[in-house]
Amino acid sequence: MTESMFGIVHEDDELLVVNKPADLVCHPTKGDEYSSLISRVRLHLGQAAAHMINRLDRETTGIVLLAKRDEAAKELRKLWESGTVQKSYEAIVHGHVEPDAGSINEPLGPDDASPVAIKDCVCADGRVAQTDFTVAKRFEHAEGDFSLLRVRPQTGRKHQIRIHLGHLGHPIVGDKLYGHDEDCYLALVEQRLTDEQRRALLLPCHALHAGELAFEWRGREWLFEAKPESWFTEFIGD
Repeated sequence: MTESMFGIVHEDDELLVVNKPADLVCHPTKGDEYSSLISRVRLHLGQAAAHMINRLDRETTGIVLLAKRDEAAKELRKLWESGTVQKSYEAIVHGHVEPDAGSINEPLGPDDASPVAIKDCVCADGRVAQTDFTVAKRFEHAEGDFSLLRVRPQTGRKHQIRIHLGHLGHPIVGDKLYGHDEDCYLALVEQRLTDEQRRALLLPCHALHAGELAFEWRGREWLFEAKPESWFTEFIGD
C-alpha cells in the first residue's frame, strides 16, 4: 500500500523521508485520505502525528522530510531557518542554456499584474533570492531544444526556481504558471484545460525534481537522494 502512496527514502524512529509523487499537494485538502501527502503519511504511520519540515509544490516531485517527534521537528525547523541545509534539484527547461553554470540573483515578490493570486515575479522591491545552476545535459526533441539543469537554491522563496529559470528565458517544461502561458494554470484550476494546451505543455506536470537533501544534525552528516519519475527520465532519454 505504501508504495502506491509515496516512495520511502529513509525511515527510523524519528524521521521519515519520502519521495513525493507528482500532482499531489503536501497539505490536507477537502478530498479523501489519499488526497494529500500529509494524510498519506498519517495512514502509513497509523494515524500518528507527523511534522512536515519542508514542502514542495503540487507538481514538484522529490524529497520531503518529516519528523515523527516534536523535539526533532523543532531542531530541524531551526536548522532550515539557519540556511545551512543544502538542496539540489533537477529541472528540464526549454532551450539550450548558456553558459555551463551560472547564478541568478533577482529579488522576488507578488506579481500584481497577474490574475493568479499566488503568482510571484522578479521585482525590484522584492525579497533577496539566489539560484545557482549547472548544465547537466543539452538535448533535442522534435518540439525543440532542451536542457537538464542541476539547480541549487541558496534562498527559499516561494516558486523561486520556477520564477528564476523563466526569468532567465528558459522556463521549466510543463510549467503552467511560469511557462509560456499562465492561462494554462487557470484552465487547470477551472477544469477547462484543453487537449491543445496539454500538448503544448509537453509533459503532464512541470519537470522539477527535488533530488538531494543534505544537512548536519546531531553530530552527523545526513544525505538523502531520490530519483525522478519515469516520465521525467524518459523525456531526457535516460
